[in-house]
Amino acid sequence: MTTATAPIDSTRSSARAHTRRRRSRDLLKHLGLGVFVLLMVYPLVWMAVSAFKPSHLILTQPGLIPQDLTFDNFVQGWNALNRPFSVFLVNSLLVSVGSIVGNLFSCALTAYALARLEFRMRKVYLAVTLASVMLPLHVLVIPQYIFFSQLGMVNTYFPLLIPKFLATDAFFVYLMVQFIRTIPRDLDRAAWIDGSGPFRTFWYLILPLMRPALVTTTIFTFIWTWNDFFVPLIYLTSPKMFTVSVALSSMVDSQSQDGVGMLFAMSLVSLLPVLAFFAFAQKHLIRGIATTGLK
Repeated sequence: MTTATAPIDSTRSSARAHTRRRRSRDLLKHLGLGVFVLLMVYPLVWMAVSAFKPSHLILTQPGLIPQDLTFDNFVQGWNALNRPFSVFLVNSLLVSVGSIVGNLFSCALTAYALARLEFRMRKVYLAVTLASVMLPLHVLVIPQYIFFSQLGMVNTYFPLLIPKFLATDAFFVYLMVQFIRTIPRDLDRAAWIDGSGPFRTFWYLILPLMRPALVTTTIFTFIWTWNDFFVPLIYLTSPKMFTVSVALSSMVDSQSQDGVGMLFAMSLVSLLPVLAFFAFAQKHLIRGIATTGLK
């Protein structure tokens, strides 16, 4: 009897030891992830807390527990640039919506042509498009500025929007190409037999099936355009045309550091649309990435 139960006890002890080791590894893994989350969230929390502090206490009392709460930063920051901050929110919204429309229109057409149509040097064009992803934006800044300046488009939104309608965001082109390649070509052949041309096939067949890729493009375009600072800073010179990011940079005096409280307060306000949009579209973003060949 003792001989029969010995292997069973040994197996149980080994299983318990394995369970303890697995729990220890899981505990260490979760502790590491928790520390990483705290490091990532801390700057955002500190900014949110500092937005409710008096400006002269933000840098002298950098803790997360404010000793004196105030809403003056929000009141002063809303009209800091001699106009309501809602003007800059509307400007950013207009640029973001225009960029979304441009990317959806141009990138979808370009991706369909590269993924479905047969023409000479198609693979070369696709390779050049993908290679442009590795080209730094700063390389193109001077020639683009000279081009738009000669056309009299400086201090307008045209330099921000026109490139979007020309499929310059190669990342979205590649994303849509990968998705279109997952659609069976038999659907295209059936549409051609019924008399549909390339554009009709794209509009009534391919485009409705591209919804996950289109949603992913919409989300990324909105977030990237809303947070973009470099390009609007170059082309927009009039305060009434400023987007949110440029307006925020204009609030702080680089010499005296005045306006830090207003900057944090309005930064918190400007984050709300992005967080709300991301929370609403998060499941669509995950689904879109999972179905576009990037998994």
